[in-house]
Amino acid sequence: MNIFSIAAKIFLIYLLYKLIFDLIIPIYKSTKRIKKQFGEMQNKMQDEMNRQQTQQTPPQPGPATEKEGDYIEFEEIKPHH
Repeated sequence: MNIFSIAAKIFLIYLLYKLIFDLIIPIYKSTKRIKKQFGEMQNKMQDEMNRQQTQQTPPQPGPATEKEGDYIEFEEIKPHH
């Protein structure tokens, strides 16, 4: 082996090391963190939607009162002159 072959192999190992530790690992960590934050945000939004739905749900009506066909009682309104 000559000195250039050894220097080339050392240089390639160095480049591979830099690629892994300066590019691949930081990208992996960032992607993992972003996915986690996105999941937390989705959970918060889902919780907020569920909370709003429970607040907007009207109370259940009580037992029905007497029904007399389709007749609806109303109060007569007198016109103001």
